[in-house]
Amino acid sequence: MYIGDLYAAGCALVWSFSVILMRVAGYQIPPIPFTFFKSCVALFCLVITLTVLGEPLIVDLSRSEYLRLIISGVVGISIADAMIAASLNRLGASLQALADCAYTPAITLVGFLMFGEMLNTWEVIGGFLVVSGVFVGAVMKVEVAAKKDLVIGIFLAASAHAIMGVGILMVRDIYREESVVWVTSFRFLVAVVAILIYGYFRWPGNLKNRLLMGFFRVDMWRTIIPMALLGPFLATVLWIAGFKYLEAGRAAIYNQLSTVFIILLAYFLLGEKLTKRKMLGVVLAIAGASIVAFQ
Repeated sequence: MYIGDLYAAGCALVWSFSVILMRVAGYQIPPIPFTFFKSCVALFCLVITLTVLGEPLIVDLSRSEYLRLIISGVVGISIADAMIAASLNRLGASLQALADCAYTPAITLVGFLMFGEMLNTWEVIGGFLVVSGVFVGAVMKVEVAAKKDLVIGIFLAASAHAIMGVGILMVRDIYREESVVWVTSFRFLVAVVAILIYGYFRWPGNLKNRLLMGFFRVDMWRTIIPMALLGPFLATVLWIAGFKYLEAGRAAIYNQLSTVFIILLAYFLLGEKLTKRKMLGVVLAIAGASIVAFQ
């Protein structure tokens, strides 16, 4: 097992705690204002981290490198998040895990197309077990209005994961040379500006009641702020760190464990029932991750 394996698996664990907090908070804020608020919280924490670590806020990069980082932030965060939200609106909460199953195949494909990376036989077997475990343990029933919604929802999810992969891998040479925290900070800065521009034209003269809604829901800060600290802030840093040290497909396999961690945390923290199907899914996923880690 390498340091990158720990970063990628740690990302999955930290992100699962964030999702649990999201469940506790409930979906009381629309997706775009919610994404904007948590991105702002994450950006604030990242800038503080850079300051504490004594790292520069501006890095000496070429114009083309900054351009790639800007595209990475817009595509990999703003657009990908919007597509995932649209996918979940069509699929419903019960099929969220089905959409998540597209993550590892999509990232692996992007890694192959961009860098010619290929998983070895044991990684393929382990990855298959992890994705199968997620499917078996988390996909319980279909609750979509029509077959069209199912097809479009899955297509949007798979496309979003692929776009997310392109967004992060197109700047891999940069975050392998520069600070992961700085790269994460810059991408979030770009995402925040992009969402702000969108909100300005989408809700002209009404930003306070629309895009900035999260800043005025003080009653939800106790849940949303810790969730933003765990998810967009810490988990994203660990996510990029995993890609810094691992090939895309291997990192994605560990990231996929987040759904399994959510099942376990929901049982221990929220009192959700741990069915035989969920237990089977957990066993399959852990077995797959173990094969990848120790092969």
